[in-house]
Amino acid sequence: MPEKTSNPPAKKVFIVDDHPVFRDGLVRIVASIPGVAVCGEADNARDAFDAISQLNPDLVLMDISLPGKSGLELLQDVHAMLPELPVLAISMHDEELYAERVLRAGGRGYIMKQEGPGKMREAITRVLSGHVYASERTASAILDSLSRPRSAAGASSVGKLTDRELEVLRLTGQGKDNRAIAQELHISLKTVDTHRGHIKEKLGFKNGTELIHYAVRWTGEQA
Repeated sequence: MPEKTSNPPAKKVFIVDDHPVFRDGLVRIVASIPGVAVCGEADNARDAFDAISQLNPDLVLMDISLPGKSGLELLQDVHAMLPELPVLAISMHDEELYAERVLRAGGRGYIMKQEGPGKMREAITRVLSGHVYASERTASAILDSLSRPRSAAGASSVGKLTDRELEVLRLTGQGKDNRAIAQELHISLKTVDTHRGHIKEKLGFKNGTELIHYAVRWTGEQA
């Protein structure tokens, strides 16, 4: 009798996103890929980190903007714990800026939330296959930025901000005051003040009003 062949086990994907509707959409997209299955979900960085360490997935789909610890910080933690685990970052924010940060932090790909299911499946499949995924626009922009010297203006851009400072800038642009930012990021008011001081210094603002005006304009451009 011919030997029975068993199908290889499904590749396991863990999803981190704090929007239930979008997370449910990701579950359906993953389920539509042959040989791939969702092994778990989380809506915040702390729960995600604990689950990932226990479930040992083959891929993590991670939103960059999470309550409390950001997705970029979670990515760094996951990469330190499991350096071979591929992470595909998902975001609705500045593709060029965030994609470069994701790749520097150890991520294996970046895709915008605005992309359709087909592109999302392509990105998941590509990263699971051991490749890096980025849109043509992002890849070209990153290569272009690496091939030319930074100008004085570039040195004072948001690209000089740390990941946490970038989060504070984004939340400031959404109209949130220091107390609201502290609550969302689970940090102290003093720490928010410190971050805003660094932002003003790096971007060359004289006062908080200039910072707020810029943050609102910058955040609007990312929408």
